[in-house]
Amino acid sequence: MASPDRRGTKSRSGLFRTKSIEQSILETDEPETKLRKDLTAWDLTVFGVAVVIGAGIFTLTARTAGNVAGPSVSLAFVFAAIACALAALCYAEFASTVPVAGSAYTFSYATFGEFVAWIIGWDLTLEFALAASVVAKGWSLYLGEVLGSASPILHIGSVKVDWGAVLIVAIITVLLATGTKLSSRVSAVITAIKVAVVLFVVVVGAFYIKSANYSPYIPPSEAGSTGEGIRQSLFSYVTGAGGSTFGWYGLLAAASLVFFAFIGFDVVATTAEETKDPQKALPRGILGSLAIVTVLYVAVSLVLTGMVKYTDLAGDDSTLATAFALNGMEWAKNLISFGALAGLTTVVMVLMLGQSRVLFAMSRDGLVPRSLAPTGRRGTPVRITVLVGVVVGLLAAFFPIGTLEEMVNIGTLFAFVLVSMGVVILRRTRPDLPRGFRVPLVPLVPILAVVACLWLMVNLSIETWLRFVVWMALGIVVYFAYSRSHSILAVRARAAER
Repeated sequence: MASPDRRGTKSRSGLFRTKSIEQSILETDEPETKLRKDLTAWDLTVFGVAVVIGAGIFTLTARTAGNVAGPSVSLAFVFAAIACALAALCYAEFASTVPVAGSAYTFSYATFGEFVAWIIGWDLTLEFALAASVVAKGWSLYLGEVLGSASPILHIGSVKVDWGAVLIVAIITVLLATGTKLSSRVSAVITAIKVAVVLFVVVVGAFYIKSANYSPYIPPSEAGSTGEGIRQSLFSYVTGAGGSTFGWYGLLAAASLVFFAFIGFDVVATTAEETKDPQKALPRGILGSLAIVTVLYVAVSLVLTGMVKYTDLAGDDSTLATAFALNGMEWAKNLISFGALAGLTTVVMVLMLGQSRVLFAMSRDGLVPRSLAPTGRRGTPVRITVLVGVVVGLLAAFFPIGTLEEMVNIGTLFAFVLVSMGVVILRRTRPDLPRGFRVPLVPLVPILAVVACLWLMVNLSIETWLRFVVWMALGIVVYFAYSRSHSILAVRARAAER
């Protein structure tokens, strides 16, 4: 392997040219693209909890219990949490070693090279943009419930505009453009509200638990539209099970589904460049937020499936509020709807923050137009933030986007696999780098993280895999048509040859 040039890139070229850690860190001080360092470990923990406690805990838990796993959804959360914890350790080491915006994209650029970095950046772009759009539409639906009216829809001729979704995206865009610290303060207040609502669900709901509702804990497998044909998991198809509704296959599929609920701690890593003392703050923020939400999720799932029979949660409309309504507590349903509105607000905020920081890193590297990279007076990438706001707002306003949890999941799991592998590679290629946090038992823990994430990936539906392959193929076309020749590394290589 060629030795690294500590001033810039490794001396290889083409698809696998890498960007050195030193160069990545050096570029964070360029005046035109310098981000302001305002965030502490507490801010990062709040961001992590803010994005994780949202759509997952208020809607996904009930739907997965009713349609896929039954009471064993609580065990599915444990399985997903184990995979996330293994990956989180790897993220913590990488983020403390390379405190640069971009998360998995930046880490991949330093280890696997430009092409893989582009692929993961392209992947994260899809993940954050679509997830933010879908959650914004969910926010709009809850706004209608809180206001006691139908969904906030404006009819312009034959066109329907979801003005509620546009409203929340516009407000968050302004907050993010104004400053990351302000966004953190707003997020902290709203997060406190929704955590209080979640604790309310656990404490009050516990008095309505009936032990009979936990039986059978793993319901027998049965046919269902959620687990047949291309909607069944890849694993059940390969093994010839024929479906993944309830039973052990349902439990495994549920673990892959509820993984969506944990997406968030990786967004914390995208703020590395804006963090004070990132070597200590990032590991604490990543691992701290994951620990908090894991306890809350398992507690909520146990209470939910103990309050009502899992069959009463079947369908696409069941939520946490459904269990309280079935127990005659309509007032509690309204309170939970208010908590969900607050919860989804911070989810949209942190997803858009993550999206803008990944695009910022790619823009600074020339893989997308560098004209987007300059930061404003407050040290935020205003142009990219506004662009992300416009795209997310348009998607949420005009397109009837359905549930995309699985599509988001496969992209995130793919990023986790690369980051976990990257830790092992960087330990070998750059043992000299100072590491604020070190993954224990390397290479065992990173290997377990890779295996766990791949396991969750194969338990996603065939339909999800097909969509993922199509999106990745489109990304490859864009890379060879534009990004490869406009990359800063390519420009420097051509200049050196002259």
